[in-house]
Amino acid sequence: MENLYTRWGKTLDREHPLPEYPRPQMKRASYLNLNGVWDYAILPTGAALDGYQGEIVVPFSPETLLSGVQRTVTPADTLFYRRVFTFKKTQARVLLHFGAVDYRCEVRLNGKPLGVHYGGYTPFTFEITDAVRDGENELTLQVTDPSETGTQASGKQTSKRGQIWYTPQSGIWQTVWIEEVPALYVERLKLTPDIDRNELKVEVTLNGGAAPVKATATADGCAVAEAQSDQPVLTLPLENVRLWSPEDPYLYGLTVEAGDDRVESYFGMRKFSVGRDMNGTPRFFLNNEPYFHNGLLDQGYWSDGMYTAAHDDALIYDIQTMKDMGFNMLRKHIKIEPLRWYYHCDRLGMLVWQDMVNGGGEVNQLTAAVLPGVGLALGKRRAGNIDDGKKNYKLFSREDANGRAEYYIDAGRMIDTLYNAVSIALWVPFNEGWGQFDAKKACAFFREKDPTRIIDHASGWHDQGAGDVNSFHIYFTPFIFPKFSPLDGRVIALTEFGGYSKQTPGHVFNTEKMFGYRIYKTDEALAEAVRHLYVDRIAPLIRQKGLSALVYTEVSDVEDETNGLLTYDREVVKIPVGTMREINRVIRL
Repeated sequence: MENLYTRWGKTLDREHPLPEYPRPQMKRASYLNLNGVWDYAILPTGAALDGYQGEIVVPFSPETLLSGVQRTVTPADTLFYRRVFTFKKTQARVLLHFGAVDYRCEVRLNGKPLGVHYGGYTPFTFEITDAVRDGENELTLQVTDPSETGTQASGKQTSKRGQIWYTPQSGIWQTVWIEEVPALYVERLKLTPDIDRNELKVEVTLNGGAAPVKATATADGCAVAEAQSDQPVLTLPLENVRLWSPEDPYLYGLTVEAGDDRVESYFGMRKFSVGRDMNGTPRFFLNNEPYFHNGLLDQGYWSDGMYTAAHDDALIYDIQTMKDMGFNMLRKHIKIEPLRWYYHCDRLGMLVWQDMVNGGGEVNQLTAAVLPGVGLALGKRRAGNIDDGKKNYKLFSREDANGRAEYYIDAGRMIDTLYNAVSIALWVPFNEGWGQFDAKKACAFFREKDPTRIIDHASGWHDQGAGDVNSFHIYFTPFIFPKFSPLDGRVIALTEFGGYSKQTPGHVFNTEKMFGYRIYKTDEALAEAVRHLYVDRIAPLIRQKGLSALVYTEVSDVEDETNGLLTYDREVVKIPVGTMREINRVIRL
């Protein structure tokens, strides 16, 4: 395997990687970033730690180039971390935040246990007021990760990597940071825009007790609305509302004060829904108007940092390049990103479809590939569908009751963490039958937690008739869609297609193997094939079949996959930006 560095990885500041404030929608003046060089050790679980084995650059997993380690943490190992930092307390309480640690994380500060967290994709916090001291402090972690041997959410990580499955990674992979807060402080904001009423609902969760709450909205730095209440729910009425869209990604500022605490945030006024156009065809709507979602599959992997980009500018590069190519949506596939990624989508104007990370046992190829493939071969798109209820848990590798319960814990955390992201238009609870179970129930869970967004409950196949989207994955033509039925109000969407592949010498991860659905030898041949696909095959389906969304595979190459518009190291754009933008001009309602 080749060591591929991105341009940002080549200039990484090992002592101060990713220094940006990690939570843009709930920002305070207090902030101490703990990223940088830590001590580490990888030992068989149960073995005593008798010293550290070297240095690791946090927040990069030890399996990555940028960590400086490049060692695999197996399911039989424990990963130890140690960081010494200097601190002086200035406020009543001190909080220690982790953006994400995969998977089980036990934390101590100055030898005092802080707690244990399970789950590799969402943030968690410990209060360290009684454990932290003025002067030198020692932070230690013990991390274990079963990867594909467990039933927890693990995504595409597997020790049997290859084709569409990737190298496993473990440990800290998002920013670690400390902030100070008053005795009574804001734990969470929940922001719900309502463009039909021209108002913003602000729900404030405090850490305990009560205090008067004040919220102020600003536009271009000037206050435009203000509300105060003794209750934790406020409504901000807005005049002359400027709506958010990919074409005009306007963001309002927001300040929330509760007692002595003050947080800065932002919001966008937008509405996602499903309705029928003037011809009676179900469509996605944005701000009460039909809107075509033209996007790409985005795995969020990097050649040198895997789950973790080397720099904030790397996140911006991907989003902006795809926008410049004429796309208006990214489907974040089987991964939850750091909050700064969603912030950049919010401010740059990129819709997001957010996948839940798959879990359960090893993916059953019968349900994930064979039966859906038979259905396609027969020309009956739904012929391979299987009921995903209790009687078929085994077929979907979901026999473990604890794993099924953990799915809802993780899904709830994901929704809570990302609820305020302006750009997220749609949730995807399950993909291609990977660990799918009771998808109708999961859809209802997502709907209750967040009634403001669209749901594709079973992306690709094993449709249970729920949600808002009649969802298809078709990598080989002909594109077989159901006849339009006035009884089915769901939108028809091609939620994965394309996957055209072309290797770029000097910029590939695996020089011996490659994966793609159609192989091309030159960039010119690739561009012409994509043009033909979009212009001649896809565009007519928008009106003929009511097609309302596209998700092309994919933004960048990932390991063996060489079907990206960008190479894995982001050094080569395979189809020129202007050429792709011209192709995309035909994709419209």
